[in-house]
Amino acid sequence: MKILIAYDGSECVETGIDGLQRAGLPTEADALVVSVAEVWLPPPPNPDGLDDTFPLQIPPGLERAREHAAGILEQANELAERGTKLVQRSFPGWTVGHRVQNGSPGFELLNCASDWQPDLIVVGSQGRTAIGRFVLGSVSQKVLTEASTSVRIARRTTGVGASAERIVVGIDGSPGSQAAIQAVAMRRWTPGSEVRVVVAEDLMKAFPVSLLIPPVNEFVEEMNDDEHTQAREIVEKGVADLRAGFEGKNVTVSSLIDGGDPKQVLVRRAEEFGADSIFTGATGFSNRLERFVLGSVSAAVAARARCSVEVVREVKR
Repeated sequence: MKILIAYDGSECVETGIDGLQRAGLPTEADALVVSVAEVWLPPPPNPDGLDDTFPLQIPPGLERAREHAAGILEQANELAERGTKLVQRSFPGWTVGHRVQNGSPGFELLNCASDWQPDLIVVGSQGRTAIGRFVLGSVSQKVLTEASTSVRIARRTTGVGASAERIVVGIDGSPGSQAAIQAVAMRRWTPGSEVRVVVAEDLMKAFPVSLLIPPVNEFVEEMNDDEHTQAREIVEKGVADLRAGFEGKNVTVSSLIDGGDPKQVLVRRAEEFGADSIFTGATGFSNRLERFVLGSVSAAVAARARCSVEVVREVKR
């Protein structure tokens, strides 16, 4: 497994790295820690020490800009080295390298991911300015939306389990949610962990006046009955797939069907469950049962949840 970890030295990112120990990740993996210096380098001088634009001498302002940029790059390199040590300490079996980029943080992270082709990108939900603005809605939101692979929004662990993990998987029966099920089933969870499959039913609501019109009322009831039947089928399949993947392992699988807006249902149920992480698919069906379309449910859950959220994409190489 190849894991790209965006690191800017913020407390949020560091606690997120600690939380990766409860993400079911393998004991052996290739990790790349990336720090981005939000600075644009002035053009370098000629080998003979003279500048192309100003052949007689380098203007003092340009020299100061170069010194400032060099300082920011050095700071980013120190951060990358520190992040590498943190990851190596948490995962001694991993091969961990680091890379420093300069420019726009979101663009550079995506560019680095395109080049390195990771299976998972890990970013913090918030961060600091100066060296990358890892704030969900800007850099993290850009990476979450535009990456071609799975993205984990890492947060401080809020789960209640002392030695085992609690995971919520939001599904809707789409290929995207099936990818989330497969990702969870393939992880290396601590014995005694619990996985809860959640399906949100966004049922139709009849207007009061429609209650006076039997055909309309009957239509609403039939639609909701169909939705509930579909929800049961989806959750049963998800549970069956997970139990098959966990065969021989001490991992408990449960399920829940809840009515309401999926954006609110997943966040609320994960908090009640004491979840360490929420897994969702990046895309889903455009129906009323579950709308896991990135930019809608998945993005909203990633922004609002108090625990880590992993949005799963199938890697196509």
